[in-house]
Amino acid sequence: MKSIPVLLLASSLILISSLSSAQVPQVQQRPPDGGTREVLVSILIPSLPNAPFTATVNAEWKRQLADGTTITLGNRRAIARDKWGRIFQERRVLVPQDVKQESVVAQIEISDPISHKLYTCVPNERVCQLELFSEPVFVPPAKAGTENASRQPGSPTVEDLGKQSVGGLETVGTREIMFIETGAMGNDSPMLIKREFWYSPRLGVNLISKVQDPRFGTQNFEVSEIALGDPDPNLFQLPSNASVIDLRKPVKVTSPH
Repeated sequence: MKSIPVLLLASSLILISSLSSAQVPQVQQRPPDGGTREVLVSILIPSLPNAPFTATVNAEWKRQLADGTTITLGNRRAIARDKWGRIFQERRVLVPQDVKQESVVAQIEISDPISHKLYTCVPNERVCQLELFSEPVFVPPAKAGTENASRQPGSPTVEDLGKQSVGGLETVGTREIMFIETGAMGNDSPMLIKREFWYSPRLGVNLISKVQDPRFGTQNFEVSEIALGDPDPNLFQLPSNASVIDLRKPVKVTSPH
């Protein structure tokens, strides 16, 4: 009996839809040709045990268009890692930097290197996807001496920038410069790509990362508000009343017969 109102509501919606379609002529939609889909790849956080912390990642992305227009987007998102190497990350929508508004949390990621589980949750929909977690391999920036000694043609040159304190932690600076010759990627002129990293040996994370690439613009990432020690354990709990879709299970294919 509880399903009757739902059926009545669905029937009324179908009726309204049919009436509106009968009164308003349908506008033929063109195929969604063209366009691009871009994802801003942020700082990588390895599942390093016994190095817990909580912090904020500040991102800024500047792009200059062909007509001279400059687009600047950014966000601030929370990150955390506990003593077992579990990682909590917010993923927020990029918003214009000149607009003083907090970006929306698009999803939350919780990874566990011990149980090999990765939860990707969409808070607004209260849905979490469970996948097999394979810890990404993080390679600290190479030292200038060893990299340049065995440098192959086309590989970046490495510069040692020394050391500096970031958020009270000592970091080691490295700059990589790559030169792409004309025609290597269909480019009609040479391109210069610069990457700068300030790596924290204590946390195993780049606390500052800067990328200057003519293909993607300028991307700046900086970790701030660093608090050493175990984070709030509630960060690693799934959103309340969230349903879990286990993508580790094989999909059952039924025969049409």
